[in-house]
Amino acid sequence: MPTKRPLLRLRDIVANGEAVTGYTAGMTFEDYPRHQLTKDASERCLSRISEAAVKRGSFAEEHFADHNWRGIRDLGNLLRHDYPDVLDAIVWKIITTDLPPLLVELKAFLAQYPEDQEAP
Repeated sequence: MPTKRPLLRLRDIVANGEAVTGYTAGMTFEDYPRHQLTKDASERCLSRISEAAVKRGSFAEEHFADHNWRGIRDLGNLLRHDYPDVLDAIVWKIITTDLPPLLVELKAFLAQYPEDQEAP
């Protein structure tokens, strides 16, 4: 069900995205699979991002059309069903390629609104 507070969901995406990028800072793809704690934490945060994308309704597509919101929502299913032969490569691409520009755009947008304010 779409949320009545889309900015809260966007803030959830930013918080979890920043956590993931912090956990994996300085790592290479070859490092990532060898650090189980980092993998688990990153996948959990990406799962939260996916859930926030589900709850935000059409708001994100309307305001941030350049991002693959369908893919973000579908990521939760991929993580829950743990397809091991593709998961590490997909997750690493998301962390290193897809997530950084999304975070930049969301943070710039959210900077316009105090924490307790919702978009008009």
